[in-house]
Amino acid sequence: MDKVSGEEKAVVATTTVAQSGAAQLRQIGFLPLLAIFYGYTAGGPFGYEAIFTDSGPGMALLFLTFVPLFWSIPISMASAELNSILPVQGGFYRWSRAAFGDFWGFQCGWWNWTGTFLLNSLYGVLVMDYLSLYLPWITGTVKWEGACVVLIILALLNARGIQVAGWLSVALLVAVMIPVAWMCVTALFHMHHNPVLPFTPPGKPFGSVFGRGLALAMWNYAGYEQLSSSTGEMKNPQKMFVRILAWNTPMNILTYTLPTTLAIAMLGNWQEWKTDYIVTAARLIGGPLLGGLMLMAAIIGSLSLANSTILYTTRIPATMAQDGYLPAWLGKIHAKFQTPVRAIFVSVVIYCVLARYPVEDLVNIYIWTRIATTLLTLFAAWRMRVKAPGAERSFRIPGGTLGLAYVIIFPVILCAVKVLQSEDYVVRYAPLLLLTGPVAYAILRYGFKLVPKAQPAFEP
Repeated sequence: MDKVSGEEKAVVATTTVAQSGAAQLRQIGFLPLLAIFYGYTAGGPFGYEAIFTDSGPGMALLFLTFVPLFWSIPISMASAELNSILPVQGGFYRWSRAAFGDFWGFQCGWWNWTGTFLLNSLYGVLVMDYLSLYLPWITGTVKWEGACVVLIILALLNARGIQVAGWLSVALLVAVMIPVAWMCVTALFHMHHNPVLPFTPPGKPFGSVFGRGLALAMWNYAGYEQLSSSTGEMKNPQKMFVRILAWNTPMNILTYTLPTTLAIAMLGNWQEWKTDYIVTAARLIGGPLLGGLMLMAAIIGSLSLANSTILYTTRIPATMAQDGYLPAWLGKIHAKFQTPVRAIFVSVVIYCVLARYPVEDLVNIYIWTRIATTLLTLFAAWRMRVKAPGAERSFRIPGGTLGLAYVIIFPVILCAVKVLQSEDYVVRYAPLLLLTGPVAYAILRYGFKLVPKAQPAFEP
């Protein structure tokens, strides 16, 4: 009989505890989970159109097609293996804690939660920006109040349970895809231009167009580890997790490449593409009706992004509170709805406060927190191989040592390129946002005397 280490026995114990705890949460199946995750990682072909002007149609399509091979797919495989060992609510945060201890576990959860304050406050404002195209009186205080109403409504729906959020995501996905499919079919029969020429914009330095295109592609394919935030709310999470990741990546690639490729092949005006130009392209391709429907789809896509982000990001502080990192009241689960209503409430208050201010440029600062949590997840996959090599894994990164190296090395290179090419203001302020993690840990641990609960897994 093979010997099983104490750490590997702890894996089994932790999995059993996690699964019994997950049974207390409401759980949903494949379709609504896929819709939620698609809403978080894509939400439709909106918001990335400037990549065609910045990098040229050829390079843009190259990035949108192949960056996932070196970015989102490695992250997906690392997450799938970690989830197969520990299918726990709070996923990547708890994986990092199990792999590297209390300090780094806290950093992972804290950076993820606080970084998305900037991101989700922007989604409410984005909905108002779209509406202002038809209602020009939406400005100033009215715009902020409208953004708050959007965020509060979505938070209330999330508080009602993951089933509500999941089936809402399904409805939003269908509403988005109807005009997108209409535009694709129309453009398919009126193509007059080569959509990959020119490969790069004439006269622009290659380094500049390469860097901007890579950054936009990485942004669009980021966040795949976030699926694990709600592992406890999945039916049969070890199998479901892999299925959703396997479906989501091809869906996102098609979302980002097919509509824009067909539209550029028909219109040939890649130089005019900027953020949210897909609405204008739809009007040029199908007339005012399609243009109006695409605008509504863009609004719905923003709602889907906000809805999914609220769901994924609020599970992390609730789980951290349950582990003793944050005040216990923040982790309370509503008896009826089985959701972390207090974590949702606190988060949405902060979203609404920040929605008052112009945070668009600050989102670039958030990218550093996303990079930090992603890297912790990737290195956790390696660390788990060292700490518990014999632990049962229903999914294992293929290719042995070379496969694990592929999963870690390429994303690390892309992250390094992104950090080195950050704007000056990002270099000044992003480290300060990261620094709030160690400061918060010290204050909560030694000032408020919060003591994390002992980990049942991977203890020496």
